[in-house]
Amino acid sequence: MSVDPPAHLARARRERSDEADRLLTRVFGEATGMSSPGGLALVAVGGYGRRELSPYSDLDVVLLHDVAWDEAEVARIAQEVWYSLWDRRVTLDHAVRSVDETVRTASEDYRAAMGMLDARCVVGDLAVVASARARVLGDWRREACRRIGEVRTARNERIERFGWLAHAAVPDLKESGGGLRDSVTLRALLATWLVDLPRDEAESLREQLLDVRDTLHEVAGRRSDRLLPELVPEIAERWSLDPVDLDVRVRDVGRRIAHLASVTWRRMDATVSRDPHRRVGARGPDIEPAAPGVGILAGEVVVTRWAEPASDPELLLRFAATAARRSLPMNPASIARLVRELGDWPPAWPGSTRRWMVELLGAGPGLVEVWEELDIAGLIEPLLPEWRDIRLRGSSSPVHRFTIDRHSIETCAQTTRGSREVARPDLLVVAALLHDIGKGRDGDHSQVGAPMAEAIAMRWGFSTAESATIARLVRWHLLLPTVATRRDIEDPQTAANVAEIVRTSSFLDLLAALTVGDALATSDQAWSRWRRGLVEGLVGKVRAVLAGSPDDDLVSAGWPSGTPLPDLSEVGPATLTVTTENHHDGSLVLVVCGDRTGLLGDLAGAMSVAGLSIRSVRVATDADGAATLWEVSRPDLDAQVLRERLRAVVDGSVNLDRRLAFDPGDTMPRVTVLEAMEQTATLLEVRAADRRALLWMVCRTITGAGYAIRSAHTDTYGDEARDVFYVVDQSGEPLTPEDADSLRRRVFEALGGGR
Repeated sequence: MSVDPPAHLARARRERSDEADRLLTRVFGEATGMSSPGGLALVAVGGYGRRELSPYSDLDVVLLHDVAWDEAEVARIAQEVWYSLWDRRVTLDHAVRSVDETVRTASEDYRAAMGMLDARCVVGDLAVVASARARVLGDWRREACRRIGEVRTARNERIERFGWLAHAAVPDLKESGGGLRDSVTLRALLATWLVDLPRDEAESLREQLLDVRDTLHEVAGRRSDRLLPELVPEIAERWSLDPVDLDVRVRDVGRRIAHLASVTWRRMDATVSRDPHRRVGARGPDIEPAAPGVGILAGEVVVTRWAEPASDPELLLRFAATAARRSLPMNPASIARLVRELGDWPPAWPGSTRRWMVELLGAGPGLVEVWEELDIAGLIEPLLPEWRDIRLRGSSSPVHRFTIDRHSIETCAQTTRGSREVARPDLLVVAALLHDIGKGRDGDHSQVGAPMAEAIAMRWGFSTAESATIARLVRWHLLLPTVATRRDIEDPQTAANVAEIVRTSSFLDLLAALTVGDALATSDQAWSRWRRGLVEGLVGKVRAVLAGSPDDDLVSAGWPSGTPLPDLSEVGPATLTVTTENHHDGSLVLVVCGDRTGLLGDLAGAMSVAGLSIRSVRVATDADGAATLWEVSRPDLDAQVLRERLRAVVDGSVNLDRRLAFDPGDTMPRVTVLEAMEQTATLLEVRAADRRALLWMVCRTITGAGYAIRSAHTDTYGDEARDVFYVVDQSGEPLTPEDADSLRRRVFEALGGGR
């Protein structure tokens, strides 16, 4: 009958430690001539102190003595002990210290302190060991607020070097984030008494990693912590597992240790920086509203008590997107509540749910940790069942530094850099998430993944055309780097062949941005200067082939087909009507009034003064009337109250220059004069980080230059605003090329591009 590997391995570790104890006891007695000399002891520290000796582990030993012992005699005993062990070919990590030296060393080196926290007397005076350990532990607790900074810095540097156990191509079971070193650090943080954590779970996870490392030592025949791919099959065989299953199992343990570490560090920070003056109202702590059912409390994103996860699964995306956007931790109790109560996802998502998904995927670097935490909690698979096939799966390509799932999330984060260069950043981030979704199935992952991505996009509420574009991006996401590195890009036929596949400039832009994000998320080698130059050269040549071809850039979405256009024939200068209706998680606001120069900017400013975030606006004019349709962030608007606020701005009672202070932020806008098939107006496109008063500032700059806005079509994708303005001069004609470029520069500078 075979022995279960985990049980066998754990027992073997204890037996090795006990055997080492017997050996040390014997050589110590031979060196001292006594079994228990007062004030002198051999101490096991670190893993040996915890009785966790792997087959090829060092013995971490300290010869500890009190001040009564003569230093020369202590040195003689140490030499006899060390040489006796070396003669037996025992690998040692050894030291000789007095109790005072031990305490002093621990105060200067956190690693020595952490080793002494697990100190165990092997042989000798137990009292001297207990005294030293108690003093080190006391200092560790008293100085915890200072010492944890050293531990955190060292951990960050270690992870920067070794990566994460769950996602690294070749993980290090000890040094990678989520590895054994992190597990031991959790014990040390727990010893500070500043934070608590599920100890049984933490200990169980460390035991599982130790089991794997022990088998790794046996298979490799030497001390090793790197889980090399060529050793995985034999390790898996000893565990009666498939190699892929073993790999996923080990990575999952590392991911859970990393999650415990992340939660523990956050709790530690909250304890150290806790504000004793935090305001608490009559109904409990004051929560800053962030989104429907979501708020900010004590630096964490929380689900409010009046939220209803069972009937509102979209709450999960609002919660996650808020955390990712603001780079704030998610409250563990809120996550647990979502796990318990979250309702089923609808077969086809409404527009608001799709928008919040795009908000999450387009959040940039903040997405990575949020997605990982939700996946650990089991909240990702219900909204994306296909995720299970790529979760924690290693890549067959040696170029990849991450597992397939982590690579997909990193690609999302990287593509946000290029979102301002594409017409549809929402389609870009979804394609980035799904570009390798086919790797969990048999066949070419690009071909297999394309229909999967299309079905997912349809389920998430994208239109048939949008879903087809996402599928095409997945299908061809390797096209540009493959052609650029394997074909002669100077051959005109090469660019012509690629142009035949991509068909439009807007799709080429999307594909190029996805290529960059995919490469940056893969490795430095995947986006070397050479590869980048070839890809960019190919893109330029393909763009030249496509110049002048009809495009699907969706420059103007026009007036929404589902909303009747009001009759503007009887509208006069004094007209102002406002109607509102709830729309997804916000409102649609229809404003009908007399048309005049600067109207759109004034209305945008009034919306901002009213505290409304503008998601989109459409404008239609006829004779002397104008209809504007606004999608804003707040539901349940009172049309009468909003009308009075708008009237105060329209009639000049409110000075918007005084009420609005536009902050350009720290990201560069992109302002472009677009080409149109029929040039009846100058099309000015603005892409910038969405922020308060952005639309007002653009309109104010255009009208301040002496031009009129005939129509405007604005949309927001994640935190990116994409606005197109149809600008004419005082005679209603398009601007000259010189005037158009001058206006472009003025808007660019007004939005902070002149910094």
